[in-house]
This record gives sequence, structure tokens and C-alpha cells, in this order.
Amino acid sequence: MDGMDDEQSADLGVLLFIPYRYMEDRIFRAIQDAGFDDWTLTQCRVFQRVAPNGSRLTDLADQAQMTKQSTGVLVDQLERLGYVRRVPDPTDGRARLIVIEKRGRRAVDVARATADEILSEWKSYLGTRNFALLQQILGQLREITDPYAR
Repeated sequence: MDGMDDEQSADLGVLLFIPYRYMEDRIFRAIQDAGFDDWTLTQCRVFQRVAPNGSRLTDLADQAQMTKQSTGVLVDQLERLGYVRRVPDPTDGRARLIVIEKRGRRAVDVARATADEILSEWKSYLGTRNFALLQQILGQLREITDPYAR
């Protein structure tokens, strides 16, 4: 790699991470600016993994790559803030599901709108063809890298 700047030879993992980090930071700022400024980025990282129909704590912990205890503490905090609530799991009476509350859904709406804005900017910058190709390639790579891809 003689003659290449360090920035040009950035490893692929970093190149994949930078846009994700940009998107995460921008969405978190937008959520805070919309009045949801009482939670941390760590809490949001757990919150964003709650499935539309609810999630079990063990699944959230697994996806967030955190211990069940740490995840439980964050869920307790999110529940006190009114973003989520624990309800009985209809498929297993002993288990509980974490579901998104009305306040959490409003934060999700802000996050989605901001994500749409970012993707629109990226599509405009890259061009429709390159943007579609990027999505296709990353979707294909997900098949072998994402244990939660179905």
C-alpha cells in the first residue's frame, strides 16, 4: 500500500462503521431536539432493538451484546421515563415482553423521519444507481453476518 494516505487505506470495517455512526449521532440529536432529551445514547441503543410486537429481555440483551442484568437496568430506566412498559407475554404466561409506549412511538417517528432524510441525502449524493447497489450489496452481506436476519 505504498503511496496511499492512511485515510485512503482505512480498513473496510471502519468504512462501514463511519456512516452508521454518523446516522446514529444525527438521529440521536434529532430525537433530543424534538424534546426527548431525558435519555442516553446507551438507553436508545437498547430501545431501538425492541421489536414492533415487543421483545423479551434476553433477546434485547443478546442483540445489544450486553448482560441480561445491564439490559434490565436500562429497560427499568426506559420504563420509568415512559418509553417502554413490561407486559405479560401472550405466548408464555411466565415471561414478560417489553413493548414500546406512546411516548416511545413518538420518538420512533422522529427517528424514522430523520433516517429517511439522511438516506435521501445519501441517495442524492451517490446517485440512484450507486445507492441501490450499496443497499443490495449490504443486504447480501447481511445474509452471512447478521444472526437476526430472517
